[in-house]
Amino acid sequence: MLGIFLGLAVLMALAYLGWSIIWVAPIAAGVVALTGGLDLLEAYKDTYMGGFVAFAKDWFPVFMLGAIFGKLMEDTGMARSVAVAFTKLIGTQRAILGVLVSAAVLTYGGVSLFVVVFAVYPLALSLFREANISRKLIPATVALGAFTFTMTALPGSPQIQNLIPMEYFQTDAMAAPVMGIIAGIIMGGGGYFYLRWREKKLVAQGEVFTEPKEKKEIDQPDETPNFFLSLLPLLTVLLTLNLLDWDVVTALISGIVLIMLLNVTMYKKFIPSMNSGAGGSVIAIINTSAAVGFGTVVREVPGFANLTQLLMGIKGNPLISEAIAVNVLAGATGSASGGMGIALEALGSKYYEIAMNTGISPEAFHRVASLSSGGLDALPHNGAVLTLFAITGMTHKDSYKDIFVVAVLIPVISVAFVILLNTIGIL
Repeated sequence: MLGIFLGLAVLMALAYLGWSIIWVAPIAAGVVALTGGLDLLEAYKDTYMGGFVAFAKDWFPVFMLGAIFGKLMEDTGMARSVAVAFTKLIGTQRAILGVLVSAAVLTYGGVSLFVVVFAVYPLALSLFREANISRKLIPATVALGAFTFTMTALPGSPQIQNLIPMEYFQTDAMAAPVMGIIAGIIMGGGGYFYLRWREKKLVAQGEVFTEPKEKKEIDQPDETPNFFLSLLPLLTVLLTLNLLDWDVVTALISGIVLIMLLNVTMYKKFIPSMNSGAGGSVIAIINTSAAVGFGTVVREVPGFANLTQLLMGIKGNPLISEAIAVNVLAGATGSASGGMGIALEALGSKYYEIAMNTGISPEAFHRVASLSSGGLDALPHNGAVLTLFAITGMTHKDSYKDIFVVAVLIPVISVAFVILLNTIGIL
C-alpha cells in the first residue's frame, strides 16, 4: 500500500510542477506497479492502457461533442449574447452577481468551463470597471459560476463531472436532486456572500478597479445574436437530456444542429469551429483517460485490498470514504474528472455493492462523487485555474486566496453537510 501512496505523491508533485498528466500518469503507475510486484511492461501495455482505452471508448463522444457545442456557442456569439443579457438584467450595481449568473447559466447549459472563461471575462472587466471593483475578484467570481455548483451539484447538469458517475452507479444526470440542490445553494450562496464581503473589505482598504497593464480584452463582435434564440441550444441540451431522457450524445448533437440552423448565415465558421472544438477535446479526453489508467493499475496491485479496507473501514456513513477518496485524488491530479475517474475506476464497484446492500441509494453515491470531484481539484496546479489567471491577467498572489474559498473550501463544506443530512436520515 505504501507504493500506492508513493505513486500518488509522484503524480501530485509532478502535476503541481506543471508537467502533463499524459506522461506523468504512466510514470506514477510504473511506481505503483514496481512496488506492487507487477511486471512493469505488462502493467503498462495491458493494465494501464486497458483502463485508458476503456474510458476513452466510453466517453470520447461526450468530450468531443461537448467541446464542439461550446466552441460553436462561442464563435457564433451565442455564448456572449446569453452572458450580456444576464449582466444587463442584473445591472452594473451588482457586478459580481451579474458575472456569477452569466457564468452559471452557460455552464449549466453545457458550455465547457474554458469557453465560459473566454466568453464572460470581457463582460466581467466592463462590469467591474463600471462598479469600480478590484479586478482581484474577477477570477474567483468566474470560478464560482463555472467551476462549482453548476459543474457538480445542480441535478441535470450536462457537465462531464455529473455524467461520469452514471456508468458506475446505474443512475442518470438528475441523481439525488434534493442533495444536489442543497449543496448548490451552499456553494452559490456562500460563495456570493463571501465575495460581497471581500468587495467591501477591498473598498475599505482603498483597492478599486485598475486597468490591466497588458490589455487582455478578447475581441468580441459588435453585434450578438438574439438572446432568446441564443438560449435555445442550452435549453435543448438540458431538456432532451433530463425531461426526454435522451442519451447525452444525442442531446449534444441536437444542440449542435440547432446552433447551426439558427446561425446558417455564419456557415463559413462552422467547419473551423468544429475542427477547433474536436481538436481541443482530444487533449481533454487523453488527460482524463491517463488518470483513469493510473487508477486501473492501482486496482491491480495487492496493496489495493488494504487501501480498500482502510477506506471502507472509515467509521460512519460510507459516503464519507467516497468523498475523501474522490477529493484526495482530484487534488492529486488537479482534475475533477481525472480524480473522480481514478476513484470510481478503483472503488466504484465496491460503493455500488454497498448501495445495493444498505439503505443508501446509488443516487446518493453518484451525487457525492460528483460533488467531491469539485473540491480539492481547484488547488493551485489545476488547469482551469491556470487558464483563468492567464486570461484575466491576475496571479496566484492576487486572487488565489479567493478562489480557494469559493471553489475549494465552501464546496468541501457543502458535501460534508449533505453527507451529514444523509447520515441522520433527512436525505
